[in-house]
Parts: sequence; structure tokens; C-alpha cells
Amino acid sequence: MPVLARTLEAHGLSTVLVTMMPYWAEKVGVPRALAVEFPFGHTLGQPGNVAQQMGVIREALAVLETAVAPATIIHSSATWPQPTAAAIKGWQPTHPSPIIAELAPQFREMLRQRRRDGNR
Repeated sequence: MPVLARTLEAHGLSTVLVTMMPYWAEKVGVPRALAVEFPFGHTLGQPGNVAQQMGVIREALAVLETAVAPATIIHSSATWPQPTAAAIKGWQPTHPSPIIAELAPQFREMLRQRRRDGNR
């Protein structure tokens, strides 16, 4: 998305990125961004929560309208309506995907080996 935003900006179209990862938005140099503290996959808000989603969209449009400096990142005032731990648990699958189930033991062993070798 950042590359697309810069490309569109180079052709005269203003953009604003709504992101849950403002650190990376800053590192890659987006023109404007609205940072939201929402669970991954829910950039605009909860499914079916039109008021919350419209609020985020309005904030993004305000950033688009008011940002005066390049690489402006504004942190949203919107909050997720449940504690972070509950939100994470709510969107995590109850069982790992087959590839994760297969690779997890290998990753654990790799981490154990690194700790034994002193490479934390």
C-alpha cells in the first residue's frame, strides 16, 4: 500500500493510509496515515459496527484534509471496545493451521538451540 500511495501522490492524487502499524508506515514513508489500535484484520473497526467504521473513515478524511507536512501520522482517538487480550483471543483461531502445526515444533527447537548457543 505505501508504494501505491506514493505512486498515486506522484500523479496528483492525495492518499491516506489507515494502518495498525504506524511504525512501518513511518519507516516506508507514506504521505499521510491514520494509526488505529485495532486487532489485525479490523482496520476500520468491528464487523457490522457502522458507527465505529464511519468514525474511522471520518478521521482518515480529516487527516487527508488537514495534514500539512509529508509523512504525517496521526493516531486515532478510536478505541476497541474490549480489552486487548480478549480481542486477540477473539480473533485467533482455536486450532493452528496445518502448516503452523507442522512447523511449530521445528521453530521451538530452533529457538531452544539458539538459547543454548547464547544467540538470543
